[in-house]
Amino acid sequence: MDIARCNLECELNNTDHHTDLNGVDRLIVRRGQPFIITLHLNSGGYQPGVDDFRLLAETGPYSSEKMGTKAIFSPDDSIDDTRWSASVSCSEGDYVSLSICSSPDASIGRYSLSLEQGDTVSLGEFVLLFNPWCPRDAVYMDTEEERAEYVLTQDGIIYRGDHKYLQGTPWNFGQFEEGILDACLRILDENPKYLRNAQDDCSGRRNPVYVSRVLSAMINCNDDKGVLWGKWSGDYKDGISPMYWRGSVEILRNWDTSSCTPVRYGQCWVFAAVACSVSRALGIPCRVITNYLSAHDTNSNLVIERYIDENGKLVKQSRDMIWNYHCWVEGWMRRPDLLDGYDGWQASDPTPQEKSEGVYCCGPVPVKAIKEGQIVFKYDAPFVFTEVNADVVTYLQHKDGSVQKFLGTSQVGLCISTKSKGTDKREDITHLYKYPEGKQTACSISHKALTPHFFWSTEKQVPLKLNYCKYGSTLTKDNLIRLTAILFDYSTKEAILAMRTIVLENPEIKIKVC
Repeated sequence: MDIARCNLECELNNTDHHTDLNGVDRLIVRRGQPFIITLHLNSGGYQPGVDDFRLLAETGPYSSEKMGTKAIFSPDDSIDDTRWSASVSCSEGDYVSLSICSSPDASIGRYSLSLEQGDTVSLGEFVLLFNPWCPRDAVYMDTEEERAEYVLTQDGIIYRGDHKYLQGTPWNFGQFEEGILDACLRILDENPKYLRNAQDDCSGRRNPVYVSRVLSAMINCNDDKGVLWGKWSGDYKDGISPMYWRGSVEILRNWDTSSCTPVRYGQCWVFAAVACSVSRALGIPCRVITNYLSAHDTNSNLVIERYIDENGKLVKQSRDMIWNYHCWVEGWMRRPDLLDGYDGWQASDPTPQEKSEGVYCCGPVPVKAIKEGQIVFKYDAPFVFTEVNADVVTYLQHKDGSVQKFLGTSQVGLCISTKSKGTDKREDITHLYKYPEGKQTACSISHKALTPHFFWSTEKQVPLKLNYCKYGSTLTKDNLIRLTAILFDYSTKEAILAMRTIVLENPEIKIKVC
């Protein structure tokens, strides 16, 4: 069989595989689903039983059948969609059409395709992605509405502000924009695990759990040549303020075209949004999550310990924090590495907060495990559990150095939010992460019992007037004010603390065209 050329039928295949939004100038297919190529022959045509040949599909610099990065297979009577397979779908005159199917657990990434018939003939290259449309793929979602929202939709809403004043920020994920898929594949190749052992890393790309963990580490630049540089204070003159980003495309392009120089700057919602873009580009269903009053536990004791001076200012005696909100992502996938019943949404956090296995990353951990208090689950279940369920203990540090425990309660994990499917409405998913108060799991009950709770209320609300001249010079771009009130009961020597975050609404701008 003398091959003149090979047509990868990019437009036909990309459309069939829901990758045509990436363009149709190259072959981009999803695993576990057949695609068609056409071999144009010089002469003689194809003779079944005479023109025996086999196909080779390879990914990575050191492809190996043992590691699952090389597949060698011969045409059969029909396609077997449980493994790499091929069949002759049509043969007429001087062309042969082949139907090829990758394994539903094949490694994602760039592949070369060649044909062996004595000599080896290169047929071309293609990109293989995860396939939420394939029931055998670990990222399979069973409704078209979900796949449309969490894989194909390029715009969305990220929630910020405060739990009493939720603000939706529009975001362009842009996972199908020009150059974005190449940038996402480059993120995988710049991963330190790939640089240390490319063979193991490429083999690991069969597993969406592994890929999600790599992305969690690579979206921040704390340990590597990651995408974003985080900054939470000071000015941003040598970069762009996180407040000004409105999409992931510019960030990913800047990183890719600057020889992987980290883009300045990001904060939690920017890290999460970029991680969502990359996940969707690679075929992992993904959504951005916002947790209001989010706890940051630095010593893994499941308790947030804060110290405040007599003027209401936080004292840096402990690194534990409660953020007015914090964003992460959820990816949809099966978890065969865990007990049954923990498939589905998995929380993963690319914002660099604490190290996990020596690297600044977090997750993926099943959302259901957080709700059920299964804090022994990998990866980083205790940290995520604390973000939504921690006890909070606040201490008053007096000028003489003595420390006094405040009365009162502080809540964490409120109004956990994401964009609804198919609409711009907010979906409250707090119930997916935690039970209502009083219905905790056994793990939560035993932990909650460690700290007594007190409640403080007043019969009459006292209005407080804040003049702009008092706070205007210190107001940051996020338009937030934290108000702290301390009440001393000199008869009992007790102190009561109340804290509130105030979100200032920008004035409405109306444009009239005459």
